[in-house]
Amino acid sequence: MTAPLFHVPTGTVDGLGAGDLVTVTGEEARHAAVVRRLRAGEAVIVADGDGGAVIGEVVVAAPDRLEVQVTGRRDEPEPRPRLVLVQALAKGGRDEDAAEASTELGVDEVVPWEAARSIVRWRGPKADKARQKWVNVVTAAAKQSRRARTPHVAEVVTTRQLVDRGSVPGTRVLVLHEDARPTLPEALGDLDDGVSELLLVVGPEGGIGEDETGPLQAAGATLVRLGPSVLRSSTAGPAALAVIGAAVRW
Repeated sequence: MTAPLFHVPTGTVDGLGAGDLVTVTGEEARHAAVVRRLRAGEAVIVADGDGGAVIGEVVVAAPDRLEVQVTGRRDEPEPRPRLVLVQALAKGGRDEDAAEASTELGVDEVVPWEAARSIVRWRGPKADKARQKWVNVVTAAAKQSRRARTPHVAEVVTTRQLVDRGSVPGTRVLVLHEDARPTLPEALGDLDDGVSELLLVVGPEGGIGEDETGPLQAAGATLVRLGPSVLRSSTAGPAALAVIGAAVRW
């Protein structure tokens, strides 16, 4: 079984090598000692969420600290292209489900999108609270899947802001749409080395309207079809990311 992963602040594991000690504190230490009941000699992974990670053995497991002796490194280099899920806000927690599964499948960033047909709206203090829920979900999923890099959760964007981001040089935008002609694998076939960021756009349960696909296409986005079935907003993104991962990463 793969060793459990615990988080430390960014930079904590920089420069550490075999024989060095690293200390995990706070809630992570409590979870290791009280919930996981780790003991001296057990293997763990300690990661900073920004790609730095070491593997090691537990020396001390106490509720206030977990001391680990490093046996090696397990860094995760920054990927290219970065995979970004633009997930429309959806009711019933389906948008959070999409963020969670996408993290397990290797997404590098999740962007909440207030689409025209999104029933859910983030406003004022509610926006901060809702985004934090996504951050918590993504962080937990990154730990569960033993990722040294925790995906970034962006601030909620409007369609205009999404169009602006998709217009940045080096960015390729693929919009899942049931009426599109090219399939996702076909669109990935012409992905060139100049693409540094791939945005996958998933609409709400009500779909993406022409008032949104029009501006996105005018900015260079491509509408693509995932398959013969119409998937829920919670499953479309993860399913597409699995296809993308098999094509460009795995």
